[in-house]
Amino acid sequence: MTVLITGAAGFIGSHLTESLLANGHTVIGLDNFCDFYDPAIKEQNIAPSLANPDFTLIRADIRDVEAMNQLFAKHKIDCLVHLAAMAGVRPSIKDPQLYTSVNINGTVNLLDACRHNDVKNVVFASSSSVYGNNKKVPFSESDSVDLPISPYAATKKAGELLCHTYHHLFGMSISCLRFFTVFGPRQRPDLAIHKFSRKIVNEEVIDVFGDGTTKRDYTYITDILDGINKAIRYTCSGNRFDIFNLGESRTIDLKTMIATIEKHLGKKARKNQLPMQPGDVEQTFADVSKSKKILGYNPQTSFDEGIALFVDWLRGEEKIGNR
Repeated sequence: MTVLITGAAGFIGSHLTESLLANGHTVIGLDNFCDFYDPAIKEQNIAPSLANPDFTLIRADIRDVEAMNQLFAKHKIDCLVHLAAMAGVRPSIKDPQLYTSVNINGTVNLLDACRHNDVKNVVFASSSSVYGNNKKVPFSESDSVDLPISPYAATKKAGELLCHTYHHLFGMSISCLRFFTVFGPRQRPDLAIHKFSRKIVNEEVIDVFGDGTTKRDYTYITDILDGINKAIRYTCSGNRFDIFNLGESRTIDLKTMIATIEKHLGKKARKNQLPMQPGDVEQTFADVSKSKKILGYNPQTSFDEGIALFVDWLRGEEKIGNR
């Protein structure tokens, strides 16, 4: 099977590329290497795959209609895994036009390219952010997601709606995956676990927003990969539209997250306590019963185990030595 992965040089995308290649698939990786964070990190992420003859890297922007049409016309694609997006709640508040342009218009470009080139299977990366400050926990796919509290969340909800529209009108089989705070080696440097860990290592002050009671459903990268791979198989096995939560189905509060990083680094954090940020949700908590039943999804890595593995990777990156 030939799979097109957008955002292939990113955190999740580069891991998924390696996973699909290892399973014998042909992968076309699309990335524009934008400067949201250092493009050199993305170059490093994708470097191991470049030597594989079953991998092709395309440097282009999903907003470029002509480039997308050329890509789809040139390659026979069996499945699109659309990971590319402008990510992050707080940056989306500062620049909603950019987030709308990439996350909504770019998604339309890809769905249209699929439509005109007979690509029937799509896996779309959504986000737990669509749930907003949902009072009912854990969050279920059947819950209302009509009240997003950031432009980023709104664009992900819009992406799901567009996917349903293309399924309905053009018979495309589409699965939307709501990721819950993915972490592990190569995690984006702007995300809390990565950012806090590096700052603690370097004895820099970390900014802690709120009173430490906000909770997240942290999901280790290998569990997310398992869910994506199973979603690809499910999506390609019939004409359907579906939405799935991919989380650990456990919550960890901010205080515990920091304490776990401290434990595995063997260093204490220096904290700067700040008010909650606009757009941040109070908690995320995935009900994964549907994903377990239909996909066979079954997360295996606990938060503590995942942080230990992340710190081991960080030690190799930073040459920080053992505790």
